[in-house]
Amino acid sequence: MMGGAEVKIDTALVLDAQKGGQEGFTRLYQAVAPSLYRTALYTLGNSHDAEDVVSETFIEAYRGLGGLRDPQAFVPWIYRILSARCNRKIREYVRARNELDIDELLQTPSDQSELVQEVLQRTDLIKALQSISEEERQIVILSVVEGYTAKEIAAIVDSPQGTVSSKLFRAFKKMRKYLEGGKQS
Repeated sequence: MMGGAEVKIDTALVLDAQKGGQEGFTRLYQAVAPSLYRTALYTLGNSHDAEDVVSETFIEAYRGLGGLRDPQAFVPWIYRILSARCNRKIREYVRARNELDIDELLQTPSDQSELVQEVLQRTDLIKALQSISEEERQIVILSVVEGYTAKEIAAIVDSPQGTVSSKLFRAFKKMRKYLEGGKQS
């Protein structure tokens, strides 16, 4: 059974876009942008930042597309770019959180206390995602957010299915340990 949001890319589109074809790149964008946006939104938890990261990803992809040797590797390649952009944004979040006065946040009016708690929980989840390797993070997001199966993820990341399954299991275990108190500050 195929994942809910699997992205299929015609290699002819990639080849056309590599030759400078605007039509090919536009169609690539239309095929991949919704999936990248969902991944960025889930990862970052902020629609504005997700849109920015996806835009930055496509700008970088447009500039580097000529260097992509295997047109069939377009989807994993663009996900790696997105992952790097999301990681940069997460580092910005963490820096900003470390600069916030937590006591001041806790003194907010009671109607905002749920919002504050949600922000802190989301930040913990982002930190838990940061606590695993970039490869593990990509596998977790492709599985949880995009709904890909281990077999489909294996094709995207060019790794055996058993390896993907075990990395997914270990990543969830590491994240659970982090969230249950094994946090590294």
